[in-house]
Amino acid sequence: MPPPGRRRRGPGGSPHRHGFHGRPGAGPLQGPPAYASAGRGHAAPPFLLLLPFLLIMAAPPLLLMGWVTGGMIFPLLILVSVIATSHRNRQRQLAAQAARAAPHRLRPTAPPPRRPEPPPWQAAKTRFDALREHYAAFECDPMAVLRLPALCDVSVPSTARFVDAFAEAQALETDNRPPDPHATQFVAAVERADRAWRAAIDAAERIRLSNLSSEERGSVERIIKLLTTARDSDSEPERLAAYAKARSELGRLDRAGVIHLPKTAVAALESEARGQLPA
Repeated sequence: MPPPGRRRRGPGGSPHRHGFHGRPGAGPLQGPPAYASAGRGHAAPPFLLLLPFLLIMAAPPLLLMGWVTGGMIFPLLILVSVIATSHRNRQRQLAAQAARAAPHRLRPTAPPPRRPEPPPWQAAKTRFDALREHYAAFECDPMAVLRLPALCDVSVPSTARFVDAFAEAQALETDNRPPDPHATQFVAAVERADRAWRAAIDAAERIRLSNLSSEERGSVERIIKLLTTARDSDSEPERLAAYAKARSELGRLDRAGVIHLPKTAVAALESEARGQLPA
């Protein structure tokens, strides 16, 4: 028996030319059926055979459509690119102009030096003249003094402050405009005097006759009634009698130190008592 892996040789020493042996007892095989069918091949589908011809026929329309579409889109793309570039350039120009102009707008400009304004001397003088008139009118009116006796009483602090401020402004007053330092002092003195006058009036309004006893208040109220009768009466004898009684009562209060009429108020009262109207 020949060794494994070697073919059996025939009588002439040539290899055995039969096919593969199958099962024991079966005849020689003719080969697998697959080998036989592979040599012949399967038939291809018809549309695969027509595909090259369809591609060749469709190529010109597709190329033409691409050329037309590309011819329409390409100019649009160029136009959009030009517009965008122009817009960017414009924005850069505007930004550069704003950057150049910004320092000029933000740079503070110093105003021209202003000459110092002179002190309002004339206005202060007018104001002091009005204050003097009000003060003089009060001191010349006996009725006003009797209603607000604290306004002519220097023992009241507010009245004392006004008298001092008024005297200071009066000492600085001039007929013509003085030099600026003097004018400045006068303006300040008038301001202090005006404030002191208003404060003294407020204090006198609050005090009125509260510092007097009930008997003294009764005397003051009788004097006010007598002076009112003397001013309003059409009868000369009645008017003179009322003035005489009022002057007597005022003299008694003045000697007692209750109320001190200013000299101007006493002069006005005597003038009215003589039948003369006060100037």
